Formats: sequence, structure tokens, C-alpha cells
Amino acid sequence: MPVIAAFPADLWRDYVQEPGREGVFLVLSAFLASFVFIRTSARMARSERFPWWPGSVVTDSGVHLHHLVWGIVLMMAGGTIGFALGGTMPWFGVAAVLFGVGVGLTFDEFALWIYLRDVYWAREGRTSIDAVAVTAAFMGLVFLGVNPLQFTGDDVLATLFSIGYSLGVITISAVCFAKSRFLHGFATLIFPPLGFWALVRLAKPGSPWARRFYGARDPKRQARAEQRFGPHRRITRIIERAREIIGGDYSEAAGASSETRDALRAAEQDASVGAIEQIRARAEDEARIEAERQAAAAGRPDAPRPG
Repeated sequence: MPVIAAFPADLWRDYVQEPGREGVFLVLSAFLASFVFIRTSARMARSERFPWWPGSVVTDSGVHLHHLVWGIVLMMAGGTIGFALGGTMPWFGVAAVLFGVGVGLTFDEFALWIYLRDVYWAREGRTSIDAVAVTAAFMGLVFLGVNPLQFTGDDVLATLFSIGYSLGVITISAVCFAKSRFLHGFATLIFPPLGFWALVRLAKPGSPWARRFYGARDPKRQARAEQRFGPHRRITRIIERAREIIGGDYSEAAGASSETRDALRAAEQDASVGAIEQIRARAEDEARIEAERQAAAAGRPDAPRPG
């Protein structure tokens, strides 16, 4: 038993307390914990099964304060404390936790940054979950010590080669991310040859690369991308299911009818992109009408929002 009890302490000392790692570990842990908490809190506040849960923060004048606001405040506080105290424990750890919590609260409403409107429960709100996954993966790589920018060499030629190699890895990884091939992008930072596979493969149809080089410029390749990455793929259905588990079913959360939700799932099974978009639009219309009806019944100017 003493050996088992000492194992976590040994792991912490050997892998976490190395210079530069402990702070990243605290930021990453606080980031994930705060994201899980606030996402769970928002879903509980919206559910009828938890009427006792406090929910959103609204001022006396009726202004809804998104938790994005509290996240920004915490990041400012954590960053300021960290810089002011020069990395001395335990306040450096406190600053790291504050910063991580702030990042979690802020990234949970990442979609609000992009669309500049409250799409938390809409289909566009899934962008926040994707952003959290990418950010967590990036922090994880930093914690593991992955550093593609290693400029070394004993002479000028070797130094130039190392600089060119590092910039090449960054460029290939950036192309992978532009194609929305995030797994390839992160894998390239660890094992660069994997990135060449993504360079010659199709980009996902909604990616920045596809919007720039496919579409009207190359409709055949755009059609191939839509067919290749359609909702019929098993991995696509698994990812979408994971998003529903984490962020909730947007059509159900928004108040769409059961018939519309069933039609949406059937269309996704049939891989009919046009049908999916039409039914999703109908689900969002039903959500808007239902929210307006509930707001009118409650005598409030707008519908409940996440906290």
C-alpha cells in the first residue's frame, strides 16, 4: 500500500514539477474542469428536471451577463498576478488556476466571438466544443514538451537547415488545420511525415481551404469532398454523437418538435446534405417560435440564455 500511495506523488514530481510544466498542467486542468462545470450548469439551468439550479446571471436592468465576461475577468486577474509575482509558488499556481478557469469559461462561448450573437444552443454553437477540443489538444502538446521550433546547429548551414525544417513543419501543420484535418495537424507536430498524407488528401467541405480553393473554383473537388466527408461516415456520426453528449442536442434543447428531430436523424442517415440543411433550418425556425412563445407567456422580452 505505501508503494501505491507514493505512485501519484512520484508521477507529480517526475512529470509535472519539471520547470515549465507545472504551470501548463494547472492551466490545462483548470481549463477542462471549468468547461465541464459551466457546460453542465448551462444544461441543468435549461432542463426542467433541475428547477432549483440558479442558471443565468441577469442584472436589475435586465442585462444578461454571459459567463464569457467572468472568464475574461479571471484571465486578466490570473495573468496579472502571474506576471507581478514572478513565478513564485504558491501564488503562481493560483494564477495558473485562475487563468485556466477563465479560459474554460471564455472558450465555452467561443461561438459568440465568431457570430457576435447568442448561438449557444444553435447548430453554430457546436463551434465552441470544437474550439475547446483543439485548445485542449494544443495545451496537452505543450505540456508534453512538443516543440517544433528547435533552431540548433554547430555552423551556419546546420542552423539554416534546422530553421527551414521547423518552418516546414509549421507550414505543413497549418495546411492540415486549414483543411480541418486537426488530427493530422497535431500529429505533424509530433511526427512530421504524417503531414504529407494530409497535403495530398481532400480538405473537408466546410474548411477554410475548401472555401478558398474549392466551391465555384473547383466544383468537382467540392462535390468529392462533400461525398467523402458526408454525414453517412461512421466517424462523422461518432463525432456528432460526442458533441451531443457534451453540448446537448441543439434541436431538442432549442425546442424543436419530435417529428423534426426524427426527420433530421433520418436525413443524416440518408446522407442527403440538402435535406439535412432544410430540416435543420426548420428545426431552428421551430426553436425560435417556441422561444418567443415561452418568453411571451413568461412576460419577458427574450428567452432564457445560458449562464
